Amino acid sequence: MTLETKPFDIAEHLKTPEEVRAFLQEVLDSGDESDFIHALSTAARAMGMTEVAKKAGVTRASLYKSLAEGGNPRFSTISKVTKALGCKLAIA
Repeated sequence: MTLETKPFDIAEHLKTPEEVRAFLQEVLDSGDESDFIHALSTAARAMGMTEVAKKAGVTRASLYKSLAEGGNPRFSTISKVTKALGCKLAIA
């Protein structure tokens, strides 16, 4: 009997702003900068890349490029995307 699997995509399970916030906070607490950028990309896909780009005031294409693996988004982009996802950056 062959076991059939499919890749797990956390974006399919992030349904609410609260879940997005908890996800991003967990990545901030346990990951590094590249993990956080990847998490922002995942959260943006979960909430709709087009909608997040519009709220952040950037084009969809530039959002994809900024948050892609190997992308190097400016802090202003990270801040705008974080706000567009209904979150805010804080220092604790």
